Amino acid sequence: MEDLSRIEKKTYDLIKRKGEIQTRNLPNKKMAGAIANLKNMGLVETYTRYTSRYRRKKKKFVRLKNTHRSTSHKEKR
Repeated sequence: MEDLSRIEKKTYDLIKRKGEIQTRNLPNKKMAGAIANLKNMGLVETYTRYTSRYRRKKKKFVRLKNTHRSTSHKEKR
């Protein structure tokens, strides 16, 4: 986290605070470029989903990547 630029840190904090945010609703267009860097670092993930049941087009969202592993998988012995 120390090696993030100012805009990357600001973007990460915004996503952390909101939980998920539509990429078009970012307050600063420089944050869109920071998302690609955060994604390459493995800190966030982007995904698409329908926002309305009547719209055909999916919208792109970004959220923090799940850092803990699921406990539902059994360990191999």
